[in-house]
Amino acid sequence: MKNSWLFKLIGAFLVIIAIGGLVTSILTSRATLRAFNLYTTRSGQILARRLAPDLAEFYKLNDSWLGVDIFLQESSMTQQHQGMMGQGNGMGNAQGLSSDNSMMEALGQRLFLADDQGVVIYDSLDEFTGNQLTPIEIVKGIPVLLEKKIIGTLLITPGSQSATTTLANEFQASVRRAVISSAIIAGITALALGIILFFQITAPMRKLRKAASAIAEGDLTQRVEIQGEDEFAQLGETFNQMASNLSHAEIHRQHLMADVAHELRTPLTAIQGTVEGMQDGVLPCDAEQLSTLLAETTLLNRLIEDLRLLSLAETNQLKLVRQPVDINGLIKQITERIQPQAHSKEIHLDQSLQEGLPALQVDSDRITQILSNLINNALRYTPKDGSIQVTTSQPNPTVAVTISVTDTGTGISPEDIPHIFDRFYRADKSRSRASGGSGLGLAIVKELVEAHGGTIRVESPALETDDHQGYGTSFIMEFPSL
Repeated sequence: MKNSWLFKLIGAFLVIIAIGGLVTSILTSRATLRAFNLYTTRSGQILARRLAPDLAEFYKLNDSWLGVDIFLQESSMTQQHQGMMGQGNGMGNAQGLSSDNSMMEALGQRLFLADDQGVVIYDSLDEFTGNQLTPIEIVKGIPVLLEKKIIGTLLITPGSQSATTTLANEFQASVRRAVISSAIIAGITALALGIILFFQITAPMRKLRKAASAIAEGDLTQRVEIQGEDEFAQLGETFNQMASNLSHAEIHRQHLMADVAHELRTPLTAIQGTVEGMQDGVLPCDAEQLSTLLAETTLLNRLIEDLRLLSLAETNQLKLVRQPVDINGLIKQITERIQPQAHSKEIHLDQSLQEGLPALQVDSDRITQILSNLINNALRYTPKDGSIQVTTSQPNPTVAVTISVTDTGTGISPEDIPHIFDRFYRADKSRSRASGGSGLGLAIVKELVEAHGGTIRVESPALETDDHQGYGTSFIMEFPSL
């Protein structure tokens, strides 16, 4: 269970939520701090502009800044101080100043008052009194004017951010609490949605795993239900196609095993019956019976060799001795060798070979086997006085060399053509081994052609009579040239 997708998904969501909450908290805090500092700075400038006239009035009545620190401190300690500046102690509008000072304290601001030389004569935190303001600080400050003459500079800046009692820190704390609460709510919601999404995503995967387990146990009829058109639907279609191919392959294997058993049993039965007859004295042990045994064992050996060759070709383990071959010369040799068989059946074996064809990089023995199989197959189906023609052509040097074997037989029915290259398939159901062939010839031809990088196809009917009746069969092969 610890490797379950559910725990992995929940863990991933928790990490993402934690990272997202942390990043959001940091960015929000920084943005809030910048915004609040900007707000307090602008508020300080507004307060400074409000304080400047009162401080100018204080200076006018007292003709100096003497006592301004006491005035500002006392004004921050009372909200209802009465009187005007100059009445006994030079105080001005203390009620207005007290309200402004209270606002500055709430905003966490500090107040600097410098004389006309830029020397700090008052600091609300009493840290820089007597220090010189820099030119930049003086520019940022608000001048205190008396009769259009600068008598001082008032500067209000953000105070200590560590003061937890200020409005700024309280605001930042409330923002952080809101961010944390939002992150917790978002996390819970994301986890709930993630779990729902997990079960929706893995539902087809569980069905697929169940079907795959059934197929692994031998039930090749299992299929998965396909819904939608997303990636899981495509995966389901691929799985169903795979299962269908496996089912067809299994059926083909069963048929193949039955065919092989049947094909091997027939010669073995004949051999066994002949030997038993000779042993029991029913059959004479003479040259005729020995010839029968030899024929059956030869047939059995050929069948086994054909199966071995076909197996090697299908698994790409067949070794080809490739070399440049003059295909026209090779065809002439093959037809000359088979010509006596054609003559004995009164069948015309002709050639139509294009001159100047390039050499083919092929295994001459395997090409001989291919053409011999095709011509011998044509001899079985071509009637007396019929003809078989072997043709080569290449329309232009950029295309493959075409080799075709065409006969004038009755042709192949349309329903048999898709299976013509299958193992042990016979278009003529009445034909058996007794009439020639093991049922593997065309399957071997196809595998050998493809092992050379070529292609083969069959066309039937290949010819047409004057009254448009089709007949004949043509096997057409294409081989890449050098």
